[in-house]
Amino acid sequence: MGRDNLAGITLKGVTKAYGSQSVLNDINLDISDGEFLTLVGPSGCGKSTTLRIIAGLETQSTGDVFIDGSIVNETRPSKRDLAMVFQSYALYPHLTVHQNLITPLKLRDLTALERVPLFGHLMPERGKKMSIISSEVQKVAEILKIEPLLDRKPGQLSGGQRQRVALGRAMVRNPAAFLMDEPLSNLDASLRVHMRAELSELHRELKATFIYVTHDQAEALTMSDRIAVMMDGDLLQLGPPDEVYEDPADIRVAEFIGSPKMNILPASCDEKGSIDCLGQKIKVALKDKTKQSLSLGIRPEHLVLQSGAKSSFSGLLTYKENLGSDVFLHLDIGLETQKVVIRTDPQDANSAKIGDKISFGGSPNKYLVFDANGKRIDAKGRGNS
Repeated sequence: MGRDNLAGITLKGVTKAYGSQSVLNDINLDISDGEFLTLVGPSGCGKSTTLRIIAGLETQSTGDVFIDGSIVNETRPSKRDLAMVFQSYALYPHLTVHQNLITPLKLRDLTALERVPLFGHLMPERGKKMSIISSEVQKVAEILKIEPLLDRKPGQLSGGQRQRVALGRAMVRNPAAFLMDEPLSNLDASLRVHMRAELSELHRELKATFIYVTHDQAEALTMSDRIAVMMDGDLLQLGPPDEVYEDPADIRVAEFIGSPKMNILPASCDEKGSIDCLGQKIKVALKDKTKQSLSLGIRPEHLVLQSGAKSSFSGLLTYKENLGSDVFLHLDIGLETQKVVIRTDPQDANSAKIGDKISFGGSPNKYLVFDANGKRIDAKGRGNS
């Protein structure tokens, strides 16, 4: 399916409020033509509202939306050349797959008279138009490998098959961009993994703009060119998945992205820039050497088991989570609201027993430092801890 329509999409200063409740706060976002961008965040963060504003299904309180450089604030959804794929599939249950696929093209390409039952067949141009429509539907069915399903109704399909049909109904229109609102959330875990791969392959084949909404960080990290992390109506960080994972700009991003989530430990800094965390000195250099309360973040995979080294932390093993190739050790470090999780391999974790005191540490260049407001502080590791 070739593309001659472009869909760079821009949001400038977009806000949304329902009465006194603010839902979106000054969202600024540039989405390149052909990009796979994912809006990710917990429920209620504003990601679906952002998608619906782009689609024209909701109106922003302030700000502007541009598609291919043209402002579309007053443009009806049907005129924006965007296709929505919903969580609920939104298929007509009484129509076959073929009829579901063909319906949006009939509505777009046939005149009102040509769509009238019986009488429409007498219109001279209808046959030619229907031939083109059928050809487009067949192309989409081949791409999505749903040709054997064309005569079935949605009730006769599995969840994954219904999702492919929903994608197909969007694809037949050859839109400028695809807007997807949690399209995989109704599928079981193994099928979601399979469909992630299929969506990524489809994006590469179509070379179209995909804007994808999910609360599932695995979907965001594995499929996207860039991810936009949203919380409480704010866009906290925008960047490639590996950058957002390894270099979070905010403690909320650090805790949300990653499974298990990043370990966050209380710390403090004195006037000399020396950092103390749970009674241990951490050799991390701060540019701002002022006395302050801090938080240290470190990923489970960046912690290592140690044999009682002088500078090690320690905790009591409360739970071993064996996932086959990896084992996650959950340690009680004496904080009421915070445990530490270490990712290690089964061989290293084999001798650890529930209730054992476990010593562990991490490389200073893997610690991330956050100030009292949760913002990242520039820091650099010095040697080994």
